[in-house]
Amino acid sequence: MTNLSAESTSRARFPEGGKRIIIYVVFDRRGGVDRYIVHALEALRDNADHIFVVVNGSLSEEGRSSLEPVADTILVRENVGFDIWGYKAALDALGADLEQYDEVLLTNDTWYGPVRSFRDLFDRMDAEAVDFWGLTDHQMEKVNPFTNVGTLPAHIQSYWTVVRRNMFQSDEWKTYWRDLPPMEGYLDAVLKHETIFTERFANAGFAWVSAFPESSYPTKNPTLFNSEMLIEDGCPVVKRRPMFHFPPLLDRNAVIGRWTLEAVERHGYPMPLMLENLAKNVAPRDLNADANLLEVLPEVDVSYDPTRPLRIVVVAHIFYDEMTDEILDRADTLPGAYDLVVTTPDSEKAEAIADIIGRRPREGRHVDIRVLESNDGRDQSAFLVACRDIILSDSYDLLVKLHSKKTVQDGFNIGRHFKTQQFTNLLNSEGYTANLLALFQKEPGLGLVYPPTIHIGYPTMGRGWWSNKPGFAALCDRLGIRVPLDDISPLAPYGSMYIARPEALRLMVANEWTFQDFAGPDAYRDGGLAHILERMPSYAAGELGFHTRTVSTAEYMSISHTAFDFNLDHIAMTIPGWIDEQVLLIRRAGFMGEGRLKNIARMYLAVNRPELAPKLERLIPKVARARHLFWKARHPRTWRRG
Repeated sequence: MTNLSAESTSRARFPEGGKRIIIYVVFDRRGGVDRYIVHALEALRDNADHIFVVVNGSLSEEGRSSLEPVADTILVRENVGFDIWGYKAALDALGADLEQYDEVLLTNDTWYGPVRSFRDLFDRMDAEAVDFWGLTDHQMEKVNPFTNVGTLPAHIQSYWTVVRRNMFQSDEWKTYWRDLPPMEGYLDAVLKHETIFTERFANAGFAWVSAFPESSYPTKNPTLFNSEMLIEDGCPVVKRRPMFHFPPLLDRNAVIGRWTLEAVERHGYPMPLMLENLAKNVAPRDLNADANLLEVLPEVDVSYDPTRPLRIVVVAHIFYDEMTDEILDRADTLPGAYDLVVTTPDSEKAEAIADIIGRRPREGRHVDIRVLESNDGRDQSAFLVACRDIILSDSYDLLVKLHSKKTVQDGFNIGRHFKTQQFTNLLNSEGYTANLLALFQKEPGLGLVYPPTIHIGYPTMGRGWWSNKPGFAALCDRLGIRVPLDDISPLAPYGSMYIARPEALRLMVANEWTFQDFAGPDAYRDGGLAHILERMPSYAAGELGFHTRTVSTAEYMSISHTAFDFNLDHIAMTIPGWIDEQVLLIRRAGFMGEGRLKNIARMYLAVNRPELAPKLERLIPKVARARHLFWKARHPRTWRRG
């Protein structure tokens, strides 16, 4: 969009040989500076005379070392007011020194780039006779979606705002920043700055333009909904938000994250930088959905590079020694040599396992059988205690974790399906396994691969945390894992079989576990240590910058999807609206229980009168107590006998 109708007294192009200062705001909950930031600032250097980095929050020594080569000034401040008050802090610190520049760019760490050329962008925009410009803009909406009242004005999106000398020398500019209101929450940043900045300065007579105006695109917010189109048109950055936004909203708008990633990679952006940052800062299940990180692999090898073999160890906990042949069948699909480490609870089983392996020699397979001091914790303790040395070793590129799974307590059909779901989606055939390993060859930041969430035969959907989340959060605090926790269900290797880089798992053994930690009747129940650790791998890997992919055979995906398709169809049948509206309505209403009057009343209030819902929660126990006392009074003899 362009606004050139207002009268401006000194509208001018960027002068030849002019000077530009870039103010770049960073926030990292760890106090670090991710590599994508350094990459962006290095690329901006050719277009800036001064780079002023504002760090909201803390800055570690390592973070400072990363910034110093690419920044002229570093200002660390309290994390208040979001990036907007970060801009203000830099402007206040510069004071009159700002006058030596012809243009100031206010930007932040909410984008990846350059995907296309910064130089081409600045050359094009330097020729525009405007007072300020943005990279992208948002269209006017007749009803403000943030407040449901009034109008949302057309505005430059605040992650990239460029202002020229005549505007930042004006009294209007100085007054704006002097009177900038406090911003306690994200909506404050939107409503008190982003959505009013453009209109205010346009009304004051300053002209503006957007480099990639929303009017050229088929949606009201192309940075969220049309990333690939922006890239193809030459936009040098891609916003981070499409990779962590509410997945049902992206679903409603048919935003395909995989296509965005492909476009970014096609234009030469180093994808490890992007995926490393996302793995550390996005809840793994959200990222898996938004970036479409499920791979359906073919059975014929189309991607493995045998000239770059991987050093592989298979770690198999075998309790049921009669399953040894089946585990070997799977492990032997691995290309080339591998080491096999077997853990088992007693020497008798160890002898039986050794006999079976001895009857099945394979070139390049080296075997180590470890007899455990205890089977408390089963495959979890066998792996994290008895094989800790392997996880901490640099001897292997990949670790394959398997175990003899029967799940006899859930019945034959369910147990058979669960075991098959795990084995076939990890190691189905020589071609399939080769294609899976090729993922690790291609992506140095890929930390884990495992099957999609089990849902056939199990009520996993909507309750994958069960009662494990409080203990999980506490353990994350102990281990220093700051990756956001998924809200409803974790992205996790249910069944506890996966293929991983050993270094991606090292936070899981930062605590030196013992078999005694897994002892007792509750250790392997929900809320116990084994179930907590079963859900941990992707979060531990993410903290170290390693991302996760889920994998499936084509056959299993046909089985899984048809079940999902039917089940979701029935669940959604009685809920009005689009998928994002349905999800939000369900979330607002809360747990429906058994659909009794008290449940319906609470859900009604939660949706329609949320301010009254807490009062109802306090009232329900009192009503139940009164009913109980009334029943006692009416049935004294029954009560005494009870």
